[in-house]
Amino acid sequence: MKLTWYGHSAFKIEIDGASILIDPFLTGNPSFPDDLTVDRVADGVTHVVLTHGHDDHIGDAVEILKKTGAQLTSNFEICMWATRQGIENINPMNSGGMVNTGPFKVAFTMAVHSSSKQTDGEAIYLGNPHGVIIEVPGQKVLYHMGDTDIFSDMALINEIYRPQVGIVPIGDRFTMGGKVAALACRKFFHFHTIVPCHYGSFPIIDPTSDAFLEALGPDSGKVPALKPGGTVTV
Repeated sequence: MKLTWYGHSAFKIEIDGASILIDPFLTGNPSFPDDLTVDRVADGVTHVVLTHGHDDHIGDAVEILKKTGAQLTSNFEICMWATRQGIENINPMNSGGMVNTGPFKVAFTMAVHSSSKQTDGEAIYLGNPHGVIIEVPGQKVLYHMGDTDIFSDMALINEIYRPQVGIVPIGDRFTMGGKVAALACRKFFHFHTIVPCHYGSFPIIDPTSDAFLEALGPDSGKVPALKPGGTVTV
């Protein structure tokens, strides 16, 4: 499984038979690498997964879905909103249950956050926010937490899915800060690889992962030295 980070919370996951984009906020993302384009990132994409409806997560999803014909997996409300934008290939879900897409299985977990989209100065409700579980046969289970605070039911997420790869928001203000995110990782999970995200993009959130790495202590060795545009195999 190959992971590429495009800054903020945008990731590509490449596996046999599928290329999955999660929260493809590229245009307008201050941390999106200058030497990349939306078209280059979208090339070969088969699936787009959206954790929630905020603009810094929906991002370029509609454009990418139209160009590629990829399948959209998201909550029911986001999928219905997407159909009004001309998207037909949808896979609506909600918390609980697991859907087999063929190359991988996907489940949504709860996330402590909100979910809406700003349109003409008004917020459109787009369902509950989620984290995402990706299960690929014979590979490590991946958990993209989405935007969230810490919550005690992370223990149940670990018990049910046993994720070994964690994508963890650490930027503070809108999600967990570094210390709390490190506590979530250490207290509830047994990750082999930890990839921090949702930092270093906008000035209003933490610019670095330093506080997170310091709070992880010995587990900081599980964090790859990944910059936007960088790739790691897990």
